Amino acid sequence: MSAATTARTPLRQDTLAQVGERVPVPTYDRGALRHGIAHLGVGGFHRAHQAMYLDELMNRGEALDWAITGVGLMPGDARMAEAMAAQDCLYTVVVKHPDGSREPRVVGSMVDYLFAPERGAEVLDLLADPATRIVSLTVTEGGYHVHQVTGELDADDDGLRHDLALADGELPVTAFGYVVEALARRRAAGTAPFTVMSCDNIQGNGHVASRMLTAFARLRDPALADWIAAEVRFPNSMVDRITPVTTPEDREDLAAHSGVADAWPVVCEPFTQWVLEDDFVGGDRPALEDVDVQVVPDVTPYELMKLRLLNAGHQALAYLGVLAGYTYAHEAAADPLLERYLLGYMEQEASPTLAPLPGLDLDAYRHRLIERFANPEIRDTLARLCAESSDRIPKWLLPVVRERLAAGGEVRHAALTVAAWSRYAEAVDEQGQPIEVVDRRRDAVLARARAQAEDPLAFLRDPDLFGDLVDEPGFTGPYLEARALLHEVGAKETLRRWVG
Repeated sequence: MSAATTARTPLRQDTLAQVGERVPVPTYDRGALRHGIAHLGVGGFHRAHQAMYLDELMNRGEALDWAITGVGLMPGDARMAEAMAAQDCLYTVVVKHPDGSREPRVVGSMVDYLFAPERGAEVLDLLADPATRIVSLTVTEGGYHVHQVTGELDADDDGLRHDLALADGELPVTAFGYVVEALARRRAAGTAPFTVMSCDNIQGNGHVASRMLTAFARLRDPALADWIAAEVRFPNSMVDRITPVTTPEDREDLAAHSGVADAWPVVCEPFTQWVLEDDFVGGDRPALEDVDVQVVPDVTPYELMKLRLLNAGHQALAYLGVLAGYTYAHEAAADPLLERYLLGYMEQEASPTLAPLPGLDLDAYRHRLIERFANPEIRDTLARLCAESSDRIPKWLLPVVRERLAAGGEVRHAALTVAAWSRYAEAVDEQGQPIEVVDRRRDAVLARARAQAEDPLAFLRDPDLFGDLVDEPGFTGPYLEARALLHEVGAKETLRRWVG
C-alpha cells in the first residue's frame, strides 16, 4: 500500500492492536499498570525522554508500578490534555535519522493526564497519595522562579505570591505551590515524602529545585521547610535529546507513511542520554539502569561534559555559522572548516578541563556531537542557538577559558567564538543585511559591540559578563587577532587560517 493510500487509524487503546500491525506498540498490558510517578510539565522532551525510558522498562516486564500521570499547569496545556484524553494517553515517538528515515513507536507509560487549572483538587490528591513516590519536573528555568540577578527565589513572582496567600478552598497555580501543599499534607498524615526529580536542562537541577522549593516552603511554614530539607530527596540529573517542536507536517508524515493518526506525536533525534544521581527517598525508584540510564553517585562530571562540549559547542558553531552565511545548524556543521574548528575546541580546550568520566568514550562522544549537529532532519536554526548569549556564554564557555588560562593553556578557539559573538552583536552580517539580536541585555551588548571601532576591547569591558578577562593577555591576544580577521577577510577565511 502506498503512502498516499495508507488507511489512517486513530491512536487509542481500542485500536492499539490495529496500529501494532504498522508500528511497534507497547507489549505490556496497560491495564495492569499502577501509578508511581507524577510528572509536572508534560512536553515533547519528557515524552521523548523520561516517558520513553519507562516504556522501555515496561516492555521488559519491569516497572509496572511506576506508570506516569502527567500534570499540566499552564493554560496552554489544555491542548495536551485534550489530545491525551482522546488517545488514552498513548502517543507516538518518531525518531528522525540523518538519512531521512523515520522510526516511529507508540509509548504507553503515561496512564492519565490532569489539567491543573480545571482539576487542581485531583492533582493535590494525586501528589498526596502514598502511591506517588516520585514527582518529576520539566517546567523550564522559569518554573523555578529564580531571580535573574540574585539567583535566589523570586518571591515577588505573581504566581508565588498567590500560592503563599491561599485562602481556604483556593488551589495553587505554580509547581512549587502544588508540591509544597502536597508535602504538607503528607507530613500531616504521617506519609513518607516523595522524591522530587528535576529533568530540566539546568546545571545542578536537583540542587536548584531543593534550594528554591525549600525557600518557598520556609516563607509559608519554617517547620515544614525543615522537614522537607531533612526528608525529601532531590537527585541531580543530566538530560540530553534534541526534540524539535512538532509541526503539522510531522503529523501528516506519520499518518501518510505509517497510517497512524496521532494528534500530537513527538519527533526527536536518535541520540538520547540520561545521567541520574542515585538519591531517592528510601532508595525507591525504577531500575532505570536496565535501559541504559547512567545511575551514578555524582552527576557533575557528566553535566560539565555536556555544558562545555555540547552547549558551548553550539555557541562555537552558531555565530561563525551565521557570519559564514548559514541558516541552520546542520548546514554549518557540514562545513569542513567549521567541523575542524569545533573538534579543535572540544579536543584541545574543553576536554582538558573535564574530570574522568567512567564508562564514557570521550572521543566518540565528541564525534557523535558533530554528527548530531549535522542531522538535516532536526533543522535547528542558528538564530535560536545565538539567542540569549549573555546567559549562555558566561555559563558554558568562559569557565573553560578561565580553567585553561589558570593551567597555562591556550584558548584560541574559545577566543574566536567570543570574537564572533562580538562581530554578530554588531547586528549586520557580512553582506550588510541586518541581524536580529535576541538577548535580555541586548542594548548593552550592542552598544559595546559598536564601541569597538574606537576601543578594540570595549566588548570585553563588561565585568558582569567577562569578569577580569579583559586583563588576561592569553585571552585578549587571540581575541583581538580574531576580531581583526573577521572584519578584514570574513568568517570563512578566518576559519581557514585559524584551523590551518
